[in-house]
Amino acid sequence: MSKIAFCIPSYNNLQHLKNVYKSICKNAPEAKIIFLDDGSTDGTYDWLMSLPKDNLYTPYRSKERVGHTILYDKGISLVEEEIVGILHADMIVGPNYVENILKHLQPGKVVCATRIEPPLHPEGKEKIIKDFGMDFDTLDIPAFEKYVLEVQEEFKDQTTKGMFAPWVLYKEDFQKIGGHDPLFAPFPYEDSDIFQRWILNGYELIQSRDAFVYHLTCRGHRWNEQIGKDDNYYKLVSNRAARNYLRKWGSWIKNDEYQYPIISSKYDIGFIIKNCNPQLLETLELWCSTIYVDCDYEQYIKKEQPNTLFDLHDRIKPYDNEKQNEILISFDANQLNQNSFQLIQQFSDIIKDNGEIGSFELDIFKVDIIQMNEYQNNLIKL
Repeated sequence: MSKIAFCIPSYNNLQHLKNVYKSICKNAPEAKIIFLDDGSTDGTYDWLMSLPKDNLYTPYRSKERVGHTILYDKGISLVEEEIVGILHADMIVGPNYVENILKHLQPGKVVCATRIEPPLHPEGKEKIIKDFGMDFDTLDIPAFEKYVLEVQEEFKDQTTKGMFAPWVLYKEDFQKIGGHDPLFAPFPYEDSDIFQRWILNGYELIQSRDAFVYHLTCRGHRWNEQIGKDDNYYKLVSNRAARNYLRKWGSWIKNDEYQYPIISSKYDIGFIIKNCNPQLLETLELWCSTIYVDCDYEQYIKKEQPNTLFDLHDRIKPYDNEKQNEILISFDANQLNQNSFQLIQQFSDIIKDNGEIGSFELDIFKVDIIQMNEYQNNLIKL
């Protein structure tokens, strides 16, 4: 049995899959592969079934599109290897990929590779921007592989703290916290969620600086028709996942310059809002545990409830309902402006910095801190 298995979900990315498959066969022939066809209509499954089965698990096929959040976990559940990793369909692995990942891996650690990307996104310390082709049919794979062999000498054995796809860890460590949260199905933000849960569970997250993939970026689920143009399905599910991320974590995603997650404290916050309206409710409900309002909210719940696993009747209460949250923030919605909304987005850090039980006023807000318990550790396991 091989040491490692890669899970690769794909939706209508047949040409990309052919490239990643060839790169694994050449540069990581010891690895097992499980392709997960996400209801593709481009002949993906027929091609998968035509492949030799020497290093390939029988492909998994979903009858309808369910997204990579679900399929990563499905694939990992099916493999027999003790070490598992993921790859995007629009990635190709470079020479020495597996050995330069595994030399840093131990139980309780997650190791990610270094991405080389064409100049489509901003530069960052966690990646290398270098153009070896913009799409599956313009890839200069020999030039990429030659470059990898050269740059591996420069970065030999180096690591930094960071985390993003593609990553590798022990299957037991993945399963210990319950895998990805289906709250973020079909995608995205399932990655930021699980990265934070790994950190909170005590795992060490490191980036191997001499294990390389070429990543075309966003082709697997976002730029399906035109490079740089978000398709409508992506916009819809991305907005839904972002709203659920805020409900779960209470604040938005933050990373350092190497893309290592910065985790804010999560508090039990209740908003008490005078002169609220359904439009403001839609915006403000995300940023607290409970929201107490003086407007009709049933129509909002009816519209929004299908988009979340949270019970919105637990989150939205009448203005005069008994307040049970540990931190209460009161304000008049008629006074809300852009500056005060920015403060709402920073309340977790403001409360953390304040650091004491009591009351204070800030801008339009009256803040009553009854207790300062932190709940982010409750989010580790599903």
